[in-house]
Amino acid sequence: MTTRRALLALAAAALLPGASRAQAPAEALRFSALRPGAALPDWLVPQQFEKIPRHTEFTLVEDEGKTVLRARADASASGLARALRVDPRTHPLLAWRWKVLNLPARGDLATRAGDDYAARLYVTFDLDPSSLPLGERISLSIARAVWGARLPLAALCYVWETRAPVGTFAPNAYTDRVRMVVAESGTRHLGRWVAHERNVAEDYRRAFGAEPPAINGVVVSADTDNTGERTESYFGDAEFRPLPPS
Repeated sequence: MTTRRALLALAAAALLPGASRAQAPAEALRFSALRPGAALPDWLVPQQFEKIPRHTEFTLVEDEGKTVLRARADASASGLARALRVDPRTHPLLAWRWKVLNLPARGDLATRAGDDYAARLYVTFDLDPSSLPLGERISLSIARAVWGARLPLAALCYVWETRAPVGTFAPNAYTDRVRMVVAESGTRHLGRWVAHERNVAEDYRRAFGAEPPAINGVVVSADTDNTGERTESYFGDAEFRPLPPS
């Protein structure tokens, strides 16, 4: 497997025109306002890779009376990205819900061979490259030679993991510019809608040891290209929120 898939989140916002100029919406992803069976909206941009010929299938469907996004992965990998602009100082909370029907049995956060997930939600950040150490700037230059000059430099990837416990933080198996955060794990809640709320600013500080820059994109993804398995999952609405009044 090449490292290109591991750069999915980093490439996503870079490939969206006008990402740095986009205004911060109340909803990052509002599938419930769309019609089941309709074409995907223009604000969702497919993220695919030449060396991964099989792509995850994304479809707008109705579930429990609401329109949601269904992701079916079959030895495949791809995602859908939305460009936006959110200040994590004023809107640090990310709330979303998802439902997973089955997990990749051989999924494993710690290995490249197991780097598959029925549901991922990435948050990408607009990091200044001058803030990186020399070695990381060199690695970035190589990556940008592939992906282009607007490649974002940091991402949090919230996942429904097969075995690692909830609360686990770890570098991605391919690149430490993506930090994995296990939001849900195991089979206990399979087949149910599960709601989450994460303080993205706090998660960024824990993952990268620095203050978070502006958020410039979100990506939903499901992939089973490493394990060759099949999964089905659903994504509901997601939004960034301010902290509640103290």
